[in-house]
Amino acid sequence: MEIETALERIKSAVGPRGWLDDPAEQEPYLTEARRLWRGATRLVVRPASTAEVAAVVRICAEARLPIVPQGGNTGLVGGGVPPEDGDNIVLALGRMNRIRAIDPVNFTITVEAGCILAQLQEAAAEIDRLFPLSLGAEGSCQIGGNLSTNAGGIAVLRYGNTRELTLGLEVVLPDGQVWDGLRGLRKDNTGYDLKQLFIGAEGTLGVITAATVKLFPKLREIETAFLGLTRVEDVMVLFARARAATADQLTAFELIPRAALDLALAHVPGTIDPLALHHSWYVLIELSSSQTESGIRGLLERLLESALEEGLVADGVIAESGAQAKELWRIREAIVEAQLYSGSIKHDVSVPVSRVAEFIIRATAAVSERLPGIRPMAFGHVGDGNIHFNLTQPEGADTASYLARWHEFNDIVHGVVRELHGSISAEHGVGALKRDEIARYKSPVEIELMRRVKHALDPANIMNPGKVVSA
Repeated sequence: MEIETALERIKSAVGPRGWLDDPAEQEPYLTEARRLWRGATRLVVRPASTAEVAAVVRICAEARLPIVPQGGNTGLVGGGVPPEDGDNIVLALGRMNRIRAIDPVNFTITVEAGCILAQLQEAAAEIDRLFPLSLGAEGSCQIGGNLSTNAGGIAVLRYGNTRELTLGLEVVLPDGQVWDGLRGLRKDNTGYDLKQLFIGAEGTLGVITAATVKLFPKLREIETAFLGLTRVEDVMVLFARARAATADQLTAFELIPRAALDLALAHVPGTIDPLALHHSWYVLIELSSSQTESGIRGLLERLLESALEEGLVADGVIAESGAQAKELWRIREAIVEAQLYSGSIKHDVSVPVSRVAEFIIRATAAVSERLPGIRPMAFGHVGDGNIHFNLTQPEGADTASYLARWHEFNDIVHGVVRELHGSISAEHGVGALKRDEIARYKSPVEIELMRRVKHALDPANIMNPGKVVSA
């Protein structure tokens, strides 16, 4: 089938509201959040139903026309950006945003892939339930993209990644068949768990069109504290103590270095410095409970009191109101925003929780030896082993020259990660950014198994080619 014929058939399949060919209208679909990639496409296709997705995929399969599935396009590794050659269609799922079913007794909700994460959270809250996935981009990211990247966020410590929140999927396969796996079962021991193939696959094996995900009891009490510490080693001791002492009601445990707080105070209006003195490290702790009068306030107070007495924590404050808690969480958001004002080389890595402090110390020493004056910003969800180890340029350095050394510093940091048996992508995915690099950090057997799965499901290599694993 000729490509032009295929494009006309696609337009007919989705109707006049289902496609964009005007360059100005296509532009938001062609680049990504960090502006590291910009692609081109023959057509942006915006289907409104699973049947329309299946029809489009069948046409593309016949024409051997590559498909780039795209959600809210908030990814950070280029996974949803089309190739520069433009020989593809972008399949944007934003019009598929219905909530299909809610089952309060089963604690599940079934949603289409284009549903914005914040809307899913709101729908759960309306029935007195909680959907715990929480990201900085939750006002614009879509659940299909969250699933395709196995998104993490601030509550992984207690509730797990998106993979662990998912009970069932509906997927359009590369030949246009629809697999309906929307089961709300917590136990189904009938062979391969097929949904796990598509979660984290970044659209390379099929198009996720809907999902059934877990809900939890709505939180009634939330307590938040901001603590100052002297040594990063003490941070992880405090984490172990906090988890053991709080009956596993620890929802978040976020690390913030003083250098990152200083950057936020300098660049992001509204950022506060909650403690009287400066400390090398800070931890933002959140406890939560679905009970009223749960006693978590007392748990947090006793934890802080004992940590202060032992010298594990130098100072701390517990939020006295929801507004104050928001101010503390605003610090965590501001340190990300502040890094936009200087050249920053990013790393999204994970190591075993027991080795987080060791990683930060070793990686900091390694990059500082290579470039004196470099400013490591080690922050993030260290309670689950995930460190965003971002490197801010030395003061006064030329930004372009500094950023040109991105791969050099990736090699240094990822080398430490490998020695500690960690991962070079904790929650952002592989996409185009790390596709070739993962071959250096995974065994040949792992890479070959990934290729076999790709070839088995997508022999024509039309599903998001060039991402995750080379064909």
